[in-house]
Amino acid sequence: MFEMAARLCRGYLPGSWKKVTVKDIAVKRISGGLSNWLYRITLLKGNSEPRDVLMRLYGQTHGESAIENIITESVIFTLLSERGLGPRLHGIFPGGRLEEYIPARSLKSDELSDQKLSLMIAEKMADLHQLNIPINKDSTWLWDTMDRWLQQPISDCNLSRDNIELDQILSINLSDETRWLKKHLTKLRSPVVFCHNDLQEGNVLLKEKELTGSRSLCLIDYEYCAYNYRGFDIANHFIEWIYDYTNPKYPHYTVKRDLFPTKDQQVEFLKRYLQCMGSDEPIEVILNEVRHFTLASHLFWGIWSIVNSRTSKITFGYREYAVERLKTYFKLKENLKNTI
Repeated sequence: MFEMAARLCRGYLPGSWKKVTVKDIAVKRISGGLSNWLYRITLLKGNSEPRDVLMRLYGQTHGESAIENIITESVIFTLLSERGLGPRLHGIFPGGRLEEYIPARSLKSDELSDQKLSLMIAEKMADLHQLNIPINKDSTWLWDTMDRWLQQPISDCNLSRDNIELDQILSINLSDETRWLKKHLTKLRSPVVFCHNDLQEGNVLLKEKELTGSRSLCLIDYEYCAYNYRGFDIANHFIEWIYDYTNPKYPHYTVKRDLFPTKDQQVEFLKRYLQCMGSDEPIEVILNEVRHFTLASHLFWGIWSIVNSRTSKITFGYREYAVERLKTYFKLKENLKNTI
């Protein structure tokens, strides 16, 4: 690992990095799972900047879809880096990339409702939504992704063992449900823009600028970035206000429904968003989109959780989370299905 890290740093980084050996660097693994391994590489001597870089190694890349996803994510990362919307990119190599190491921390779930931070997130979202990224710009990503997940078997006995509520949900044809939802939501004509699609607290870094002491945000994790409905990205972010994924005890998340943004909080967020977009569109139009696209967020992550309960090695209550998101979906559906 040290030999590879030194070789990559010599090849992609300037100054003192050009002559580093394994004795000149420290390598520390900072996280990792099935998809990525992350290492912090620190220059021990010399005066080059940066002093630290992040080495990302891709994990499982079997199959054309996995390789295609890596290529797409690399393109997105590169463009966001060039435009100052994400970490700086130092280099791409077969099997991974070198990135800027950002001294920062992820937001906590209850910080999403902090007024100053919320408005900063609104600005970042507007920046993303105005990008022109050279990937498929059709409005099909949401539906294609759920359809792909639903091609996998989701009703085996291991999945639904001792979970009567999940058994009941799995008795419903979720493919039919996605078709109904598509027909329902397309009536809204929500604009299709470049979306993050997973703007939860763990993907928002709060960093300190050493010289000025001012705070700034950086959005990370572009795995789900794609062209999608504006209403989905905003509604999905608001829903994340109520979920906290730091619970040390199983199922490793908590739900605080009273933290869902009030109408006043949504309006303030959308005012800043529209201001940054240079738009005078009525806020009520987007509020209505958000109201209905909460359905899409709950169905999307509910299906995601069912699939991951079969495939993921990460310790998380996927079955319980699937029940939580899908029960909420069907409850909301009863209130919204005839309101467009």
